[in-house]
Amino acid sequence: MTFRSYMDIALDEAKAAAARNEVPVGAVVVGPAGILAQAGNRTRELCDPTAHAEVLAIRAACGVLGQERLTGCDLYVTLEPCPMCAAAISNARIARLYYGAADPKSGGVAQGPRIFAQPQCHHAPQVYDGINATPSETLLKAFFAKRR
Repeated sequence: MTFRSYMDIALDEAKAAAARNEVPVGAVVVGPAGILAQAGNRTRELCDPTAHAEVLAIRAACGVLGQERLTGCDLYVTLEPCPMCAAAISNARIARLYYGAADPKSGGVAQGPRIFAQPQCHHAPQVYDGINATPSETLLKAFFAKRR
């Protein structure tokens, strides 16, 4: 079986988020049959602090499957998930997490609280970092440079 990355689609979602003046983060949930859901940040648009790309994609994928667990599914996200999103990934039982840019300020996987390493974490996905990290970082830096 050949590995296929869906990070380009996550990057497209991040670009669309930036066009909506949202922090440019995109996510894609992939199951055995292909893409189940994709989303970009919508916290400002929805006036919802939990409307991170990962959470929106997980919610949509669960709706497609009609269940609360995404066992055997992969999540591609352009930025290291925050602690809230890492907990959602664990609760959804995502099998593999692929992310682009590290987030030293707000990350919850390899930075900060390292949610998956905590004894309270009931499920830890396989984690692959640095996937398309440069374009993810470039998009984020350009977005925040415009705001300064």
